[in-house]
Amino acid sequence: MAKWIPLHEAPEPLEGPVVATITGGTILWFVLFLVQLPFYGWYDDHGHTWWVWTCLAGGGLGLIGVWYVRKRDAAIKREAAAGPK
Repeated sequence: MAKWIPLHEAPEPLEGPVVATITGGTILWFVLFLVQLPFYGWYDDHGHTWWVWTCLAGGGLGLIGVWYVRKRDAAIKREAAAGPK
């Protein structure tokens, strides 16, 4: 089997409003959890309670994601302010 050699270099990663994107997604997960909560009985009757708990887990993991991307963004800004080495 021959070793794969790329024909061109990989592009630079895209940077965008990462903190806002993760925060918006986290809020969406929590909203979906709250919207489904009044119908918990229906979900329980039909064996779909995992939908409710998946939304709560998504919101919880989103909080970890918000913490992570805020720290990452601060580190990137701190590195840029320090200048080239």
